[in-house]
Amino acid sequence: MRIHDHGVNVAVLGATGQVGMVMRRVLDERDFPVRDLRFLASSRSAGTVLDWRGHGIVVEDVEKADLSDIDIAVFSAGGGTSKVWAPRFAAAGAYVVDNSSQWRMHDDVPLVVAEVNPDDLDDVPGRIVANPNCTTMACMPALKPLSDAFGLRRLIVSSYQAVSGAGRAGALQLMNEAKAALDQGADRLVFDGSAIDFPKPTKVVRTIAFNVVPFIGAIVSDGSEETDEEQKLRNESRKILHLPHLAASCTCVRVGVFTAHGMSVNAEFEKDVTPDMARAVLSTAPGVELDDIPTPQLAAGRDPSFVGRIRQDQAVEGRKGLAMFIANDNLRKGAALNAVELAEIIVRKHFADRV
Repeated sequence: MRIHDHGVNVAVLGATGQVGMVMRRVLDERDFPVRDLRFLASSRSAGTVLDWRGHGIVVEDVEKADLSDIDIAVFSAGGGTSKVWAPRFAAAGAYVVDNSSQWRMHDDVPLVVAEVNPDDLDDVPGRIVANPNCTTMACMPALKPLSDAFGLRRLIVSSYQAVSGAGRAGALQLMNEAKAALDQGADRLVFDGSAIDFPKPTKVVRTIAFNVVPFIGAIVSDGSEETDEEQKLRNESRKILHLPHLAASCTCVRVGVFTAHGMSVNAEFEKDVTPDMARAVLSTAPGVELDDIPTPQLAAGRDPSFVGRIRQDQAVEGRKGLAMFIANDNLRKGAALNAVELAEIIVRKHFADRV
């Protein structure tokens, strides 16, 4: 639908999903320079009318859609869908900003966090740009300036990831399990939680209400016993930070929180660093907000990576290690906001004459 007489033509694939909803909101909030806006999804959602700034936009079936005349397409539709459709949109002339894991580690596809490595969008040979995993995204705005100042050499991260990272089904599982447990009595839950009759898990592999589950994704086949979620965090960090040999160990844990992830981070550096030195660097870092006790509840619905509990890592000799905690909204910055920010950078670099 034509919105303005100037700007760029934008399509959102996966517009009716959980992240797609946030993308629509962020496009509005950031006053993205939209000339024409189209919403696309699978045939199940085709025909739905979605409001955007008072305009009723009919969701199109991507299988039947005309892909011509799209400048930027923002995807949030899963890796399988992206594998098929990103090259088709690109071949039709669009820049694709993809939110799935499908393209992240391809050599000719930039993997970008807006505040960290925007210059990687100077050249987009295949017209496809990848949005990082939400846990990687949360860490990068803090780790990049620290790496630039002190030389990051080793990273240990334990994540505490909200159920919304597993989609609406994850949130529904938490709600149903929490209700079932509370219906059976608080005393029983507190003193003999193992006796609670929880519903059978439907999305997260174990009961998630009042629990933590140290397993996200699937075990990879390389013999490491890591999950693919854990490998994403390491490999994507290396690519974004341009540190291909960064030593990193990651453990990804699902927790009974609806929105926003937390990360416990231990970072070792080449140079000496103190908590005060780190806070001085982070106080001016884009996309970072310092807070004494950062929590998912604080981060939910907000843009920054909240960083706190910064202290000397006592397991690292001398003053070359830091421990800290980071919280970030996995649906907002972790997915939708960064995708829109990447689209904004593409507009500045490749469509400057249109805005």
